[in-house]
Amino acid sequence: MTALSTADAVSSSSPAAAPTPAPTVSARIAQALAPHATEVFGVMGNGNAYFIDALGRAGLRFTAVRHETASVAAADAHYRASGRIAIATTTYGAGFTNAATSLAEAAQARIPLVLVVGDAPGTGPRPWDIDQAGFAAALGAETIVVTAANAAEQTTRALERAIAGRAPVVLAIPYDLSSKPATDTAALRPLALPAPLRADTLDTNAAAAALAAAQRPFILAGRGAWLAGAGEDLSRLADLTGAVTASTALGRGLFARAEYDLGVTGGFGQEEAMRLVGTADVVLVVGAGLNQFTMQFGALITPGTTVIRIDDEERAHPIVTQFVRGDAKLSVEAIATRIAWLGAEPSGWRESVAGLADGSLRARPAGQVELPDGLLDPRQVATRLAGLLPEDRVVVSDGGHFIGWANMYWPVASPNRMLMVGTAFQTIGLGFPSAVGAARALPDSTLVVTTGDGGGLMALADLDSVIRTADRAIIVVWNDAVYGAEVHLYGRLGLGQEAMRIEQADFAALGRALGARGSVIRSLGDLAEFEQWLAEDGRGTFVLDCRVSSSIVAPYQEEVYAFNTRAR
Repeated sequence: MTALSTADAVSSSSPAAAPTPAPTVSARIAQALAPHATEVFGVMGNGNAYFIDALGRAGLRFTAVRHETASVAAADAHYRASGRIAIATTTYGAGFTNAATSLAEAAQARIPLVLVVGDAPGTGPRPWDIDQAGFAAALGAETIVVTAANAAEQTTRALERAIAGRAPVVLAIPYDLSSKPATDTAALRPLALPAPLRADTLDTNAAAAALAAAQRPFILAGRGAWLAGAGEDLSRLADLTGAVTASTALGRGLFARAEYDLGVTGGFGQEEAMRLVGTADVVLVVGAGLNQFTMQFGALITPGTTVIRIDDEERAHPIVTQFVRGDAKLSVEAIATRIAWLGAEPSGWRESVAGLADGSLRARPAGQVELPDGLLDPRQVATRLAGLLPEDRVVVSDGGHFIGWANMYWPVASPNRMLMVGTAFQTIGLGFPSAVGAARALPDSTLVVTTGDGGGLMALADLDSVIRTADRAIIVVWNDAVYGAEVHLYGRLGLGQEAMRIEQADFAALGRALGARGSVIRSLGDLAEFEQWLAEDGRGTFVLDCRVSSSIVAPYQEEVYAFNTRAR
C-alpha cells in the first residue's frame, strides 16, 4: 500500500471549489446595459430592487430621485445634454404610472432612453398590477419583456429600438424573475444600428440650385441638425450662400457666425428679426419640426416662399415646397459641395441687413425699473442675470409663462446647453426632475434651473435631488403667485381667476431647509449675496426667489392669446 503525500491527502479531503453562480436576470440586464450607458435614475421598489442592487457591480451609477416621474425626466435630460443614452427605473404598478407624464414627454420629444420596470409575475396579475404594456403604448412607448432565457438579448434589443427609433422603450422584468438565475450565458453582442440615411442626389442638387439662385436665403436649424452633427456644415453653407441664420428654441447656439444669426425664431424671437424672416425668398429648414410656436402660428414665413426641408423622416408640412429625405449632416454636406461646384457667389444679403452685424436685431427691451404693483419686472431680472450667470452653464427650464425670459435674454453656447423637458407634451413640473440628469451629464458646468412657482411647487419633491446631485447650481424661481399662462389667456377671456392664483411660497426658505443657500429677490439690490457667492466661486446650490410682477406678458404669450381669440 503506497502512502499518500501530504498534498494528495489535503486534495482528497478538501471539498471541490463551488461553481460560480449564474447571474440573476436583474444582474444580466445590468451587464447588458453597462457597455452603452453609465447613468441610471430611479426610485427603488419591490419590482426593481434586485436590478438596482446589481447596477454598481456592473459599473453603472445609480442616482436616486424622489418621485418616479423624475426617473424618466432625468434620463431624458441626460440624453439632451450629453447625447448619451441613460436608463430610468421604477417599480411596477403605482411606481410605473407615476412616470407616465415624463414617459409621454420623452415619446413626443423623440428621446431615446430605456425605462426598466418591474411587472406582473408570470403566474398572473395581482390586485396592484395593470396592463403596463398597454398603458405604455398609449403614451407612445414600446414594451419589451424579459425572460430568464433572453434577458441580455432583450436588453440589447431595447437599446437598439430606443437609439435607432429615437424613442423611449420600456424593459419589463416579471416580478417572479427578478432574483432568479439567468440562463442566457452567451457573450454580449454589439448593437446593430442603421447607418445614416443618404439623400437622393437629385434632391440635394435641386436644393443647391435653389439656394445658389436665392437673393435672400435664410437657414433655420432645429435640434435634429445638432443631433446629426450638422452645425459646422450648416455654418459653412451659410457662408457659401450669404444666408441669414436662426434656430428653433431647441437648436439655439448651433451656428458659428453669431453676427449673422437672428437667434431664436417664433414667439421667443425678436419682433424685427422675425419680420426679416418673412422677406426671405428661399428658406432651408434642417432638423426642425416647424411646429406652431416656431412658425408664429403661420406668420413666420411668407406664403409663396421656396421652403426646402431636410429630415430623415418624411413628415408633411403645408409650407414645404421641396423635401430632402436624409441625414442632416450628409445632406447639408452634399448641398454645400454642389454649390461650391456651381461656383455660385454668396448672395450678400446678410451683409446688407441693417442691425444684424451690430446686434440690434437681437436686442431686447430691458423692462421697467418700477411697476405699479411694486414687484420686479421679469425683463429687468432676466437682463441682470444675463450679465451674472457663468458662461459655462447648462440651463434647464420648466414650463410656464416665464419660459420666454431665459430663451429671450440668456445666450446659449450650443443646443445641448438649453433644455426644456416638458414642452413637447406641454406639461409643467419637470424642471427639478430633469435638472438632475443635466447635472450628471455636464458635471463641470454650472447648472441653472429656471422655473415658475407653479411648476416648482409641483416638482418640489426633487428640489432635494437637485441639491444632492449638482456640484454647483443656481435655481431661478419666477415667483409671481399665479399660473401665468392661464391668467394671460383664460383670465383675459373673462374666466374666474381664483383657480389660477397660488399662495406665494418662500422658495429661498424651502431651499435652505434642504441644504441650499437662498435669497428672496424683491429688488435688483437683493442680488448682492448671490453676487458674492459667485465671486467666491461658491459650490452647492443657490436659490433666487424672484418676486416678479404678473402684469408683464411675454410676447410669445400674446401670440398664443391672439391665436386663441381668432380661433373662437
